[in-house]
Amino acid sequence: MREVQTRTGAGRAVVIGGGIAGLAAAHRLLDAGRRVTVLEASDRVGGKLLPGEIAGARVDLGAESMLARRPEAVALAREVGLAGRLQPPATASASIWTRGALRPMPRGHVMGVPGTASALAGVLSDEGLARIERDADLPRTEVGEDVAVGAYVAERLGREVVDRLVEPLLGGVYAGDAYRISMRSAVPQLYQAAQRHDSITEAVREIQARAADGPQTGPVFMGIAGGVGQLPLAVAQAVRARGGEISTSAPVTELRREASGGWRVTTGDRVLHADAVVVAVPAPAAARLLRAEAPAAAAELDGIEYASMALVTLAYRRSDTDLPEGSGFLVPPVDGRTIKASTFSSRKWGWIADENPDVVVLRTSVGRYGETEILQRDDDHLVEVSRRDLAAATGLDATPLETRVTRWTGGLPQYPVGHHARVARVREHVGKLPGLAVCGAQYDGVGIPACIASAYAAVDQLAGDSRGVEELTAHPVQSLHGGAGE
Repeated sequence: MREVQTRTGAGRAVVIGGGIAGLAAAHRLLDAGRRVTVLEASDRVGGKLLPGEIAGARVDLGAESMLARRPEAVALAREVGLAGRLQPPATASASIWTRGALRPMPRGHVMGVPGTASALAGVLSDEGLARIERDADLPRTEVGEDVAVGAYVAERLGREVVDRLVEPLLGGVYAGDAYRISMRSAVPQLYQAAQRHDSITEAVREIQARAADGPQTGPVFMGIAGGVGQLPLAVAQAVRARGGEISTSAPVTELRREASGGWRVTTGDRVLHADAVVVAVPAPAAARLLRAEAPAAAAELDGIEYASMALVTLAYRRSDTDLPEGSGFLVPPVDGRTIKASTFSSRKWGWIADENPDVVVLRTSVGRYGETEILQRDDDHLVEVSRRDLAAATGLDATPLETRVTRWTGGLPQYPVGHHARVARVREHVGKLPGLAVCGAQYDGVGIPACIASAYAAVDQLAGDSRGVEELTAHPVQSLHGGAGE
């Protein structure tokens, strides 16, 4: 096969990966005056931000909301012309399906960790609430360099807090196991406060007091009319309008350093030469690309595990549904149900209800880290178990107009104890190679704003400014897929 040499010259940057992180990096590189080429292996851009349709209704088949208290995602949406379509959720109330009933989601907690026992009244048993009260009398529990959220909270407050609330909330973010997930990476504000207090409830109250004293900046979360999946499409359009090139169905097969100091990027029969490369693909693909030039970074990336999940989207005639109030519910795995959450999309997003007055859309999520058997079942089975659990939780037993199953195989990177240190080692190794940077969900957060922030930090690193990377370590991660608990 004849290679087509693309002489790009100085000032050319190649972004490998067309998810939201890669597209945000391309947008930022154009701001910096670079000429940009984005190479995406699949046939579309957007990664896990996927717009779709069911029963004539526009919906998201992946991520559905963005954290608005972090500025990156909302600001980027405004920059690419989506300001008029930004919408907060129509309702912020949600439930938790536990101990046989839908119960209001408690308030006054940090990722399920309460400041007082009374904050979890109605969700925990009397014994569980009494166990929380013992926290103030227990000797200090050191967090060290890192600690699992579930293990630490269970030691301070008892397992019931973890199993009934922390686990479903963290599971909504990572599809992971709270007893493995790093506190330092997943809930950094709690990790930092726990270093200053002997009591975890005191630490939570400090966090809440700081939040109360801070500026109130509007909704916590934000969506986009037409779906959050519109964001990568708008960013891609903006990149192209400014002269950037985006190629889909263009998997990169080799990334090599050149004697000139630049980079050689091979995709198909095309070879690109650039002075800067941003690798914005998941850890397995990044490891493969970096193995030749940054083997130590590749080895670290090989150690990052992923969880798989499926989203089941269902559409019903409005006349056939009578759902409970609120945006949906979370499900603690300890209760033995198949679904992990359900979002009442037509309730949560006003634009869906306005566009489809006769149709009700909702969705469930299935699968988490370590659960592989259920995801091996066919789509019909996943729809069946979702309908069965929905009927048990809400009484909904109507026949849907249409169903769709979207599988995210290896979709969510896991953040176990020590993840922060692993990411630091990856960046240290990559940083030894001028003109190379990495970004994406496997580093500093799985949510949309965190992915965009990692892209900006990568571009800043290429310009010799490491402040963006330092800033990333100080912010909590947020859910990519979103859930009722938002």
